Amino acid sequence: MNMDGGTGDNPSTSVVTQLSHSAWQRYQHLLDKSTPLVLYRWMFLAGIGLVYALRVYFVQGFYIITYGLGIYILQLLIAFLSPQVDPEIQDVIDGPALPTRGSDEFRPFVRRLPEFKFWHSLTKAFCIAFVLTFFSAFDVPVFWPILLFYWLVLFISTMKRQIMHMIKYKYVPFTFGKQRYSRKKAAPSDETDTGRP
Repeated sequence: MNMDGGTGDNPSTSVVTQLSHSAWQRYQHLLDKSTPLVLYRWMFLAGIGLVYALRVYFVQGFYIITYGLGIYILQLLIAFLSPQVDPEIQDVIDGPALPTRGSDEFRPFVRRLPEFKFWHSLTKAFCIAFVLTFFSAFDVPVFWPILLFYWLVLFISTMKRQIMHMIKYKYVPFTFGKQRYSRKKAAPSDETDTGRP
């Protein structure tokens, strides 16, 4: 109990909590509504990426932020292309988890990082990087071609390792739905032709 006889609830704290909770609910509602709109979500991300690239181009700086963003994107991409359960570990425990032959039962590829979370993480990363470009403390002078070369070496070596993993365990990280087979043509029947067109 406070000195003034109150219960200890601070009205300003309560209002801030309610406003933040309300804002979070609206944000979550927008995310939920955008879940099935895959093409529009990726177009929105492309727009944000373009705005960020233009900002860095016109300012001619913030290459360290861009390099960090590139490393984060690479990390997310590897998680997006990787199976949820690593086949090396799964083979030892339960046998193969991914279909290895065409006659195996259809099992969709389950990612370690689902598509929606991949998109959401990329969008947040670009937004944070864009905001950071307004603070001069993050504009560290560097020779950007070296950062670009180092990122390209990291990208090529990491993707080479990922592709070798895909080849070794015979999986493709994209599922286009269950394979459908066409029906065989019906054998000609013994019925006589009636002559009708």
